[in-house]
Amino acid sequence: MKDFSAEITYKTSRSSGAGGQNVNKVETAVTAIWNVMESAVFRFDEKLRISEKLKNRINSEGLLQMTASESRTQVQNKKIVTEKMLDLVEKALFVPKKRLATKPSKGQIQKRIDNKKKLSEKKENRKFRF
Repeated sequence: MKDFSAEITYKTSRSSGAGGQNVNKVETAVTAIWNVMESAVFRFDEKLRISEKLKNRINSEGLLQMTASESRTQVQNKKIVTEKMLDLVEKALFVPKKRLATKPSKGQIQKRIDNKKKLSEKKENRKFRF
């Protein structure tokens, strides 16, 4: 995993929720902002993959923004939002293996046919005869 945390800029704002008077006075919510295309850490193809996978989270200026306000301290929220962003980008870079089409083995085919025959015979024996 590549660490691009040095390229992230942070903004603070007042957080909502629990905290009493502290919430009204201290800016504890932290927003992390990262410009995907201007990153020096990733290659061009990686930047395109990130942009494609996270297109719903990247704004028109090409900035990936995330906010954290879970904690009551600014330092903790900064740590949380940085970890979230690093994790999100790592998941966006993951390339799944291509599935190789396979045929069922002869044994599997024979087993399926045998099961079908048994079921057919069972139903045939249920018929009422005179």
